[in-house]
Amino acid sequence: MIKVLIADDHTMFADGIESILKDEQDLEVIGQCHDGLSILKFVEKEEPDVLLLDVNLPEMSGIDVCKEISAKYKNVKILALSMFNEHSFITEILNNGAKGYILKNTGKNELVMAIKTVQSGSSYFSKSVTETIMKGLVKKERQSKNFKNVPKISRREKEVLELIVQEFTTTEIAGKLFISLKTVESHRSNLLSKLGVRNTAGLVRFTFEHNLLG
Repeated sequence: MIKVLIADDHTMFADGIESILKDEQDLEVIGQCHDGLSILKFVEKEEPDVLLLDVNLPEMSGIDVCKEISAKYKNVKILALSMFNEHSFITEILNNGAKGYILKNTGKNELVMAIKTVQSGSSYFSKSVTETIMKGLVKKERQSKNFKNVPKISRREKEVLELIVQEFTTTEIAGKLFISLKTVESHRSNLLSKLGVRNTAGLVRFTFEHNLLG
């Protein structure tokens, strides 16, 4: 028998899930929690096999709950349940210990399958969640390739660039770095050429897009 704890701040929604699962012979809902702190207290007293965890909760976020429970209770498998199909939510809660992520519009059969899958030690994601994860990986790969193509800039050029981004004038930059106006203009010209932009606005945009000062 798989013991399931439902954690959602909407009581009616939690009641609906419990009603859906009550006829499953190998699943048992052992409780409901409606805020982050009550989940921690419940799990401390009676460890569920699977925690159905909403990402957004009062008192303590679902992500923080996930992180703490994953660290303390290795046998509790966490299945994130959310209405948000966004890469940032998905990756953050997975990085903090969740074994799966399904959406709140998931049907009964998929919900039961997801619970059994994570309880067995495997991962489970709704189809649309998997697509979101894959799109995020592709985007990250493209960004990584873009970063690899960014020309190398010298330490002094980076110092000049940082001051340009902060809107200092050529004269002010020369004073701060103890270099001549001609040298500042030379560095600015080199930066424009290396980064393939035409003006100061282009330098600033390129700097933030490629995190050159990070």
